Amino acid sequence: MLGSLPNVINTSTLVSSSEQQEASSESFKTYTHKGKKFKVYLPKSYHILKSYPLMVMLHGCTQNADDFAIGTQMNELADEKEFIVVYPQQSSNSNMNKCWNWFEPLHQIRGFGEPAIIAGIVKKVQNMHFIQKNKVFIAGLSAGGAMSIVMGVTYPELFAGIGVSAGIEYQAALNVFNAYSVMASKGPSPVKQGRIAYQQMGKRAKPLPLIVFHGNADSTVNVANADQVVHQWITTNNLAYNGRIDGWIQGSPVKTREEKILFGRDYTTYRYESSKGELAIDKYIINGMGHAWSGGNSAGSYTDPKGPNASRIMWDFFMSQKV
Repeated sequence: MLGSLPNVINTSTLVSSSEQQEASSESFKTYTHKGKKFKVYLPKSYHILKSYPLMVMLHGCTQNADDFAIGTQMNELADEKEFIVVYPQQSSNSNMNKCWNWFEPLHQIRGFGEPAIIAGIVKKVQNMHFIQKNKVFIAGLSAGGAMSIVMGVTYPELFAGIGVSAGIEYQAALNVFNAYSVMASKGPSPVKQGRIAYQQMGKRAKPLPLIVFHGNADSTVNVANADQVVHQWITTNNLAYNGRIDGWIQGSPVKTREEKILFGRDYTTYRYESSKGELAIDKYIINGMGHAWSGGNSAGSYTDPKGPNASRIMWDFFMSQKV
């Protein structure tokens, strides 16, 4: 997640040059905003007069837009489901391992640092294309997952849902040393962090659907953080709904289901739901999966093709939400 832990790069899954070129087609172009590059993918059916949902994808440490696009296969899903994808890209000048700086106070608040830049990228894409503003979603892996949570807190009005793979709750760390401790174990009380997140949302506070994926063999970000993320957002969503920390979404799942994939990884899903079922939080714990995007393409880094297809499940989840 911070990129300097031993054995964090799986060199057997680095992207080939031919696949990098394939990801750089006419429909996948590079732009710049406030010194940060970002890539925009337009589905094959794209028409300039048609409006589309938007998926914002935040890569993990050592990755870039092309690698993340290939690994998650989100562009292929965009062709099928007809949505636009934008990949903000971290630079090594901002973080030597190209991690999003989710653990630094400057990058945890509205109007400053990386949250302001990413929000600016989203708005720039909205100006470039007809985007359905009630269908803008953000997702990320590892440091990107942690930053997706930061974005949901700091710019809730921009998003209709958050997807997190191997991420960390809001403001769990305030410096790099604290970040490593959180990654190895877990963050502070999710109820406390949920309150802090709600306060940061301010007058823009609103409930947001959330879906979380985490491998129980993740040695980079402890799987305990998945539960922290879920319960931070249960608290934040409850406060955003009616000013109370409980009552709307309960702290226990309403449904738990164990699933098996033939020749793949077993996994368990946990569904947390609002009182009338209009908003959900889903958690997927994948047995035996390490630090990876579940169900991804092994041509990209940090993927596990044996897991459930996180990209497809995530998109279907977002489309099912009524909030």
